[in-house]
Amino acid sequence: MSLDEQLARTQPSRGTMTLGLVLVFAALSLSFLMLAGLFARAFAETSPPRETAPGLVRPNDMGTGALLFPSPQPGYFVEAPRLATDVEIDVTGPIMRTRVTQRFQNPSKGWVEGTYVFPLPEDSAVDVMKMQIGERFIEGQIKPREEARQIYEDAKAEGKKTALLEQQRPNIFTNQVANIGPGETIVVQIEYQSSVHQSGGEFSFRFPMVVAPRYNPQPIVQTVDLGSTGYAVGDPVPDRDKIEAPVLDPKKNARINPVKLSVKLDAGFPIGTLASPFHDIDVKEDGNAGRLITLKADSVPADRDFELNWKAVAGKTPQAGLFRETIDGKTYLLGFVTPPTEAGANEEKPHREVIFVIDNSGSMSGTSIEQAKESLALAISRLGPDDKFNVIRFDDTMTVYFPSPVSATPDKREQAIAYVRGLTADGGTEMLPALQAALSAQGPVAKDALRQVVFLTDGAIGNEAQLFEEISGNRGDARVFTVGIGSAPNSHFMTKAAEIGRGTFTLIGSEDQIAARMGELFAKLENPAMTNISADFDEKSVRDISPNPMPDLYRGEPVVLTAVLDGTSPKGMVRISGDAGRQPWQIAMDVAKASEGKGIAKLWARRQIDDIEASAYTAGNPADVDKKIEEVAIAHHLVSRVTSLVAVDVTPSRPNGEPLGSAKVPLNLPAGWDFDKVLGEEGSGGNAKHAAAAPSPEAEMVADMMAAAPTARAASMIAQAAKPVALPQTATLADRHILIGLLLMAIAAMASIAFGIWRWQMQGLATANAGSRYEP
Repeated sequence: MSLDEQLARTQPSRGTMTLGLVLVFAALSLSFLMLAGLFARAFAETSPPRETAPGLVRPNDMGTGALLFPSPQPGYFVEAPRLATDVEIDVTGPIMRTRVTQRFQNPSKGWVEGTYVFPLPEDSAVDVMKMQIGERFIEGQIKPREEARQIYEDAKAEGKKTALLEQQRPNIFTNQVANIGPGETIVVQIEYQSSVHQSGGEFSFRFPMVVAPRYNPQPIVQTVDLGSTGYAVGDPVPDRDKIEAPVLDPKKNARINPVKLSVKLDAGFPIGTLASPFHDIDVKEDGNAGRLITLKADSVPADRDFELNWKAVAGKTPQAGLFRETIDGKTYLLGFVTPPTEAGANEEKPHREVIFVIDNSGSMSGTSIEQAKESLALAISRLGPDDKFNVIRFDDTMTVYFPSPVSATPDKREQAIAYVRGLTADGGTEMLPALQAALSAQGPVAKDALRQVVFLTDGAIGNEAQLFEEISGNRGDARVFTVGIGSAPNSHFMTKAAEIGRGTFTLIGSEDQIAARMGELFAKLENPAMTNISADFDEKSVRDISPNPMPDLYRGEPVVLTAVLDGTSPKGMVRISGDAGRQPWQIAMDVAKASEGKGIAKLWARRQIDDIEASAYTAGNPADVDKKIEEVAIAHHLVSRVTSLVAVDVTPSRPNGEPLGSAKVPLNLPAGWDFDKVLGEEGSGGNAKHAAAAPSPEAEMVADMMAAAPTARAASMIAQAAKPVALPQTATLADRHILIGLLLMAIAAMASIAFGIWRWQMQGLATANAGSRYEP
């Protein structure tokens, strides 16, 4: 075979070589063009368009402490609005009127919309919102929720200053304020009515200051869960985005959102003792029997609830009260009666099966878990030999300690206490399985025994409706008692769960309260409840008595009711009666002698809404429930789940073309909580993305935080107040780096192909040369 023939066999064809070289050249050219375009885009994005620049900042532009949120423009952020709050509380007898003034400050150079997630008492009747623009006050109007939202969105788009107050839970509200100008402060005032709490001769109220991060179970996936009403249950927390806000790590940040608070107290009787367990206060006399209470410090950070307790001087505690308010030809009544403690005292106490449920999830870390363990150990130690008990602990897993309730012998009590003392707090808060185990998985209740479920938790969950439905549907004859633990418990969940479970709610906010509060709880558990409570009026026009049905009463608790009667001068008696064991009890009060009061109609309306909401857990068409709530709320100008307050300034303030940034006001972590267990790497339940991270001088920490920011809804950063933080310009360009790397890898691959073709040619040529040497 000739050399030419061998070369023809071993070498690729000219067409093949040409095609391969063309493909390699095209691939290389395309790669370089893409790389050039990427660099041009990256360069362009480091300088935001002129129309977006005023509202955006870079981290190393900041000279003072600030919270930043990601913007659609990579590498640039929106500076969050700042907030300060003034609280004025006026207590007259059993009625409270509270004014909350929120000052939204925009420290940035752009126009912003601020959203603040904040708590109020679960029984608050919110009826006033005012927005102050300069010297003018704009009064908010009550509207159906969707209509109010549309009014707000339209005004926001038109550049008008506007505010929207919405209820997300009975104790969680959001206030949105749009079109706050650069360096501008907008003042929003909120007012609400509520009632004083009474138990065992002690009067109190609690003003919540911070929304604790909620554990939100993940949505149900690829299944359809039909609830008791027949409707499919999807996401157990459909509004999770609305009840969450960024939370600052207290180890890296100073406390924010300062609160000033004052209380004017006219109890209606001589005050013996007065104290605030969680804050230092100054107390001054105000008139004959009044008190003026202020914080000892000028302001305090919003990281724990404020509580005020007072008692009458010995022998002066009122045992009954009746108040009225006349509006639009109707008389609204508020009454309370405390049954005598000796009622039913001689009755034989039933045998009990007590199921203790303790929350040891991450939100309980820190002081909360220690309070819960000490409280539970004390409760177990008080069980009698005739009692049976069990212990269930839960985080995102669950353990039932004994296979079934066991007799409370000394060794079983000691064994259980040792188990409880060894618990640690970690993981998510999957409360539903533990509740189901306590209500229905403990077997039948022994004959002549009463099952009592004692739930110790901070209630930091977002799926309250699921739990209410479980208690309502599966409680049977059991009683559910909730014990709130920590500096900012979810009082809405705890109160409503106890109400549906026909038990009581006990709050323990510090270790100093454990012995006294658990003692009060066990006095209720160990004594018979007053049942079959009813209220009868001589006046036949009475209607809408609330609560309906009347709950059972426990030792030291009052009957509290509201009602409405036709006319302005109703007469006759109201009789409240019940059974303490086998012993009947009754008291009568003259309606004509009721004292005049203010805000009672609002309280009646709030209770009516609560009763309508409660009916949804057992039966009823959701649309009908919403319609009834809307009718009551609109008539009494109240914020509810289906109505909102909206205020709009008629004069546009944001110039056309100016962009509007949006950010949530960050919250403090509740005092005593462990940030890492709830929102850090150790936390569970998807809450970690709502942690607000603080920068530090270490470039690595800053870079890590910034790199994560674009993927977090509430990602944020606090610049050091002492000096600006110099961040690497590539800190937020990780996606570009990946693309550049991939392109370079592609270029290398193309070069390898070209080298392979060239080597193939050389090998063919070498083979041909070798063959020519040996050819005969």
